[in-house]
Amino acid sequence: MTTIKYIDIKTPLGNMTAAATRKGICLLEFNNGERVKNEFEDLMKIFDAGAKEGGNMHLNLLKKELDEYFARNRKEFTVSLDIPGSDFQIKVWEQILLIPYGKTISYKEQAEAMGNADAVRAVAHANGQNRVSIVIPCHRVIGSNGKLVGYGGGLPRKKWLLDFEKGISANQPGLF
Repeated sequence: MTTIKYIDIKTPLGNMTAAATRKGICLLEFNNGERVKNEFEDLMKIFDAGAKEGGNMHLNLLKKELDEYFARNRKEFTVSLDIPGSDFQIKVWEQILLIPYGKTISYKEQAEAMGNADAVRAVAHANGQNRVSIVIPCHRVIGSNGKLVGYGGGLPRKKWLLDFEKGISANQPGLF
């Protein structure tokens, strides 16, 4: 039986739960209620796995890379991922990985970049299914009107991350 290892990671945006299989990171979510619990349960079903608290090489590297990211010493992550999803979801998540640090695109631009301008809603839905926050930077995808929409960690965190990546002071004590 597969075992999913998991740890909690402290970040400036609050605690996050990270989980990994032997192949790579499969979860990085903010500890804000039912979402992380449901995603973790889904992953245990998908992988037919049990769960065990504790690190592995992927989780250790993730923690190091997140610390570097929040210290402004990392703009891209190298940690291995193990992200189950449909072919379409994986294409959407791979497209998100191409968005440069500090930049944003709209869901419409993302759909167009994938060669299907009519798939805006499907792209937005797949973005919302991303289980690996920050590493797969879905916070960089915004509404066509430039407004912040749709982020599982909450719009205040999305704004914080975008401001942070643009070099704007992101110190907002007590927000999270």
